[in-house]
Amino acid sequence: MAVGNHSAGDDLQSFLRALPKAELHLHLEGSVEPETVLELNPSLSLDAIRTNLHYTGFAGFLRAYVWLTQQLDSPQAYALATRRMLERLIPQNITYVEVTLSVGVVLWKKQNVEQIFEAIRRETLLFPQIEVAWIFDAIRQFGVEAASRVFEIAKDLRSGGVVGIGIGGDEERGPAAWFGPLYKKARDSGLRLHCHAGEVSGPESIWQALNVGAERIGHGIRAIDDPELLNELVRRDIPLEICPSSNVSTGAVSRLTEHPLRRIWDAGVPVVLGTDDPALFFTDLIHEYMLAGEIFGFSRDELKVLAANSLRYRFQARD
Repeated sequence: MAVGNHSAGDDLQSFLRALPKAELHLHLEGSVEPETVLELNPSLSLDAIRTNLHYTGFAGFLRAYVWLTQQLDSPQAYALATRRMLERLIPQNITYVEVTLSVGVVLWKKQNVEQIFEAIRRETLLFPQIEVAWIFDAIRQFGVEAASRVFEIAKDLRSGGVVGIGIGGDEERGPAAWFGPLYKKARDSGLRLHCHAGEVSGPESIWQALNVGAERIGHGIRAIDDPELLNELVRRDIPLEICPSSNVSTGAVSRLTEHPLRRIWDAGVPVVLGTDDPALFFTDLIHEYMLAGEIFGFSRDELKVLAANSLRYRFQARD
């Protein structure tokens, strides 16, 4: 990160830490630091863990992510991951978080979703400083039938803090258009609608997400390639959850200075900053805000708007 005067950087960090903010794009599995993996499995070494988490490109990232999820082999492991995640969020003055849980992966591992969710829900009760809600995520390339199971479980667990559903994974191998009827059914049941789109695929992926009813878009950076889409996002007031460190780490953007964050913002599209998988991208939310200020030239007033957006666009359970 190109940091100017050290004291100025410290001053900006203090300013950002003082802003109440929400984290809306955070995967529980991707928050598991190597040290937490070591707690879960002391037979591994930190070097071995870091080797397994090393990757290049988006396909390599997905392999590292799968390896990380396989370390979560019990409800107790998920509970510990939740505890360590919340311990890192609170000092950043994050007062609200919507955590994405990859229920599609939990089912793929043949684990009991209800037992895991009960364990992590109990863990959140130990942290009254932060309000925690959950988005249950299906793996799009696993297909519609697998996703329907995820969405049904989300509906059943709404009373436990599940506010939304979404699809993640490989955009090309699981286009959002497949899931339109499931999204409508989820909306009718009171769940909010999320969709990863336009991360490594083009604007058409985002259009499909909008067409199935997505109320927030995870990433969405390829919207910059379609002026009509930018205008539509503004018109509908659909926020993009932009995660600069993630996009560079996975190769979705070749380098930080080429990231379209500033141009998307200047087009008037609502933006929320997120970390995505902070343990894999060596970041936290304060760092993403620092990048906005120091790399992309966001003023302090604009940084205040970013923080306000994170609270404004959070999902709230429908009556």
